[in-house]
Amino acid sequence: MDETIRDFDELTDNRDVSEGLIKPSPAVLTPALTFLLATTCGVTVANLYYNQPLLANISRAFGVSESAAASVTTMTQLGYAIGILLFIPLGDRLRRKPLVMALTAFIILSLLAAATAPNLPILAAASFAIGLVTVVPHVLIPFVASVVSPEARGQAVGKVMSGLLLGILLSRTASGIVGNMFGWRAVYYGASILMLLLAFVLVVWLPDSRGTATLSYPRLLRSVWDLIRTEPVLRQACISGALLFASFSIFWATLAYLMNSPAYHQGPLVVGLFGLVGAAGAAGAPLAGRLADLKGPRFMVGISIVVVAVSFVLFMLFGLTYVGLILGVLMMDLGVQSGHVCNQTRIYTLGSHHGSRLNTAYMVCYFVGGALGSQFGAWAWTTFGWQGVSMAGIGTMVLAFTIHNTAKI
Repeated sequence: MDETIRDFDELTDNRDVSEGLIKPSPAVLTPALTFLLATTCGVTVANLYYNQPLLANISRAFGVSESAAASVTTMTQLGYAIGILLFIPLGDRLRRKPLVMALTAFIILSLLAAATAPNLPILAAASFAIGLVTVVPHVLIPFVASVVSPEARGQAVGKVMSGLLLGILLSRTASGIVGNMFGWRAVYYGASILMLLLAFVLVVWLPDSRGTATLSYPRLLRSVWDLIRTEPVLRQACISGALLFASFSIFWATLAYLMNSPAYHQGPLVVGLFGLVGAAGAAGAPLAGRLADLKGPRFMVGISIVVVAVSFVLFMLFGLTYVGLILGVLMMDLGVQSGHVCNQTRIYTLGSHHGSRLNTAYMVCYFVGGALGSQFGAWAWTTFGWQGVSMAGIGTMVLAFTIHNTAKI
């Protein structure tokens, strides 16, 4: 890795050694490029969430418990957190297009490994690998934040994030439909084909850019911790983001089990259709970005936490009815995704030259929170049922609100 970085150093020019930076290449965020970046984020991040509507099917296919099957989701999110830590800081250091293409190739191989997994441990390992390399969106989003003016940053990030968020939510719909018709393995085969098609598009249309840092790889990783240690705004965003995504995972990691229970007697198709409901809620994320530009991102994060807390109250009171679930999903996804956009808008005010490292710190915490939320939700379901899941979500948001309002930054 250090040899690669030294080779890259020899090719770069206009370097400001005293600042550890090089001058970035000029770039313009056109509507066409915005659409390409949003689509890439959505198609890529979907790979992390195809498994959630399929957990009950995977449990039956391998003859394992529901809690054991949930390890597929947990390993995916843990892999994602580690991949963000290892790969995303390089977005501040290397050319982004070759990095994106290399990651895309490994995503395809990991999806094929999951499709052919003979048992749950192999599927869990393949899921970890999928998470490890599905970090392309977080190479691209800091690029977006770096090429727009500060007053338009929230709206620009919101537009690209809307593609990512729709990918998160619609992936469940696609997975549920395909899984219901052709089985859970077909979902992974289909995802690998979709990523191959995306790779051809990116080779032709994705512009290249390079980061501005000249630090060595070990120093680059160490600087992520330095940012967390020295930036209180970043620390607060990491905590609130982790807790918001924990609540998101508490719900989505257990919805398949609720649908498969005597209360509903439904399979992956209905679970996937709830992704459409969530997509409607996530459609408000760009608006949250605009409000963050006007009202301030910290204020909007607090509002988002309250919205998510109310959604889990709805789940607790009316979650055994379709109306209650639909209203709750609308509110929860609106709150979680709005909070995510506003947190990212907030951290990018700390400096665009280390945007990838800021994003690394935030997203590692975000997905560690998601992994813990998945396991917490599975435990709550097996121990206390749906009421336990609802209380787990409420408790997580109470903690988030308390921390958010204690640190007045």
